[in-house]
Amino acid sequence: MKHLFYTLLLLSIVACQPGGNTEVDRWKAQAENVTIIRDDFGVPHIYGKTDADAVFGMLYAQCEDDFPRVERNYYWALGRLAEAEGEEALFSDLRARLYMTIDEAKEAYKEAPDWLKELCQAYADGVNYYLHTHPEVQPKVLTHFEPWFPLFFFEGSIGGDIESVSTRRIEAFYGKNEAMAFADFQEQEDVFEEPKGSNGFAIAGEHTASGNAMLVINPHTSFYFRGESQVVSEEGLNAYGATTWGQFFIYQGFNEKNGWMHTSTRVDFKDDFLETVEERDGKLQYKYGEEWRDVWTSEVTLKYKDGDQMKEKTFPMYRTHHGPITGKIGDQWVSTALNWEPVDALIQSFQRTKTSNHNEFWDMMKIRRNSSNNTVYADADGTIAYYHGDFIPKRDPQFDYSRPVDGSNPATDWQGMHELEDIITIVNPENGWIQNCNSTPFTAAAEFSPKAEDYPFYMAPDEENFRGVHAVKVLSQMEDMTIDDVITLAHDPYLPAFEQVVPGLIQAFDRNPAKKREWKKAYDIMKSWDLTTSKESVAMTLAHFYGIAYYGSGEVPREGNGMERFDYLGTGLADAKKLAIFETALKQIEADFGTWELPWGEYNRFQRLSGDMDLQYDDDQPSIAVGMTTGRWGALAAFGARAGKDTKKIYGYRGNSFVAMVEFGDKVKAKSMLAGGQSGDPDSPHFHDQAQRYADIEFKDVPFYKADVEARAEETYKPGQRQK
Repeated sequence: MKHLFYTLLLLSIVACQPGGNTEVDRWKAQAENVTIIRDDFGVPHIYGKTDADAVFGMLYAQCEDDFPRVERNYYWALGRLAEAEGEEALFSDLRARLYMTIDEAKEAYKEAPDWLKELCQAYADGVNYYLHTHPEVQPKVLTHFEPWFPLFFFEGSIGGDIESVSTRRIEAFYGKNEAMAFADFQEQEDVFEEPKGSNGFAIAGEHTASGNAMLVINPHTSFYFRGESQVVSEEGLNAYGATTWGQFFIYQGFNEKNGWMHTSTRVDFKDDFLETVEERDGKLQYKYGEEWRDVWTSEVTLKYKDGDQMKEKTFPMYRTHHGPITGKIGDQWVSTALNWEPVDALIQSFQRTKTSNHNEFWDMMKIRRNSSNNTVYADADGTIAYYHGDFIPKRDPQFDYSRPVDGSNPATDWQGMHELEDIITIVNPENGWIQNCNSTPFTAAAEFSPKAEDYPFYMAPDEENFRGVHAVKVLSQMEDMTIDDVITLAHDPYLPAFEQVVPGLIQAFDRNPAKKREWKKAYDIMKSWDLTTSKESVAMTLAHFYGIAYYGSGEVPREGNGMERFDYLGTGLADAKKLAIFETALKQIEADFGTWELPWGEYNRFQRLSGDMDLQYDDDQPSIAVGMTTGRWGALAAFGARAGKDTKKIYGYRGNSFVAMVEFGDKVKAKSMLAGGQSGDPDSPHFHDQAQRYADIEFKDVPFYKADVEARAEETYKPGQRQK
């Protein structure tokens, strides 16, 4: 009895000691290994003894800045969105579980290398310690984070590959037991939405004043989707850039020796397979060659919010060896194959940040799990490079994989992955620059670009776009560039989309003297326009409304690529229809604002009223005039804007978000910009402190080295010890 008493006493004493065995003690001990320095823009610079310590501090700082977005990214990825947003989100949740169940995620975590498990544990601990030290924060769904969570959210792209699988398809099959026509099966681009994507430029030293290579990091994402940070450890980690909320690696950024910029790719990394499914001997089976295989069958119970209650629905889940069943066309089920190797994808995402030269970067790319992105690269050795995709399945070229293929034919199966040496890659082209704007790789390096005939079509179905045309134009003219020059280049106001459209409109007026007299002032403005955007430009407003009215007119041809369809407004449409569309645009502006003579900046605004994810706008509240415009018109610096529920003006919601200009050499130099500010808290001084700078294109200097960070330090603290 005495022995038991002393044993319990000893355990009690140990548990109360710092570094004891309780979870909280473990968090506190790790926090002692971390220092967070916030600079004068609130950007966190996290210093840890180990990589895991740095990850712990990184997630803690992310939660300080915007815990709601950290949490939402995970309850979306985990398949628990409906618990926060209601029944309509159930098929998003079902999609997540179709690709990986909770048990499969836990098993994948167990099989991961120890070093990766340490990072995943540090990620979870950093978030949980934040919640422990901020009891006033009330999560919507996730009250405790687990180390296997990142296996559901492993790449960094908005939505990742899984969002390319339509929830409409899943709802039709699992919710309504309905088949869909092939045309309805495909997702259609919304021409009124801002194009998704990014710009990446790599510039060799022959074009720079310093002789050093430069990198332009210019993602076009939804605003506030990523924060800015630096993470440093004594194990060689020292990366700066943009991190998708809740992830533990710098997604688009740089270290002292190299940098990487991801642009969304059109490489075919996903395929649909038509499955012939029958119930045979009491089991669901699908035909494969001469045999019938069992359909993997399970079920999942998902919760959803209904008012103040939480309810449940149970769904079946089906898979073949191709992938989950995601819909039905006619009598055949459809399975969808895509990249789903979360451990390897996480390894690649983190290892990328610790490479120091192109050979190491090449070895990292050989993991081949970066599927939805192209990569633009530059380094301190002067190397510039470009990878068009990374994960590319091998296919039999006799089949058209742009449509669902016959899954019962073994010849349609993926035949492994293409080696890195096989994919479209550019290294140190003779022209001295590389660009990608979600456009074809066959103009990425001007005349030194790869040739389409050397690659299978599925490696590069990407079309040219107006941003790509614009990038080639400005990059071909540069010389002796400084970082400030590159900022100017990346914000060049020219709009190539109107090169055919405006002359076509002027010709239509010239051939109709009556209309020309009626709208003489508008005619003169458009005729003298230099096709550039600015806050003061009335022509920009007229051109924008003209383009939007064209898209809504029903006159856009179905044939041709996006550029050709828009050029048709200037080169193919009848004069009378051009003038009618232009008159519609003028009258719309007059109806909304009392006059069509509206400067672009009076209409095109930046406004951030709250930290909510569902952005709301108000014409009666303060906002900032912005001279940039949509990438649809070929603007390099994209500012996608739209009207709110009750607004006449339009407000930015996606486009230039985190932007950085980086120069490599003996020391790395960089300037950056973040739309709005670092914090999602309206009470923070860093909620809106970059908004005017954003509109004025006034970039901030990046303090990369610790002495510079300390010189600009606003706060220095350890997790859990910040002064409130």
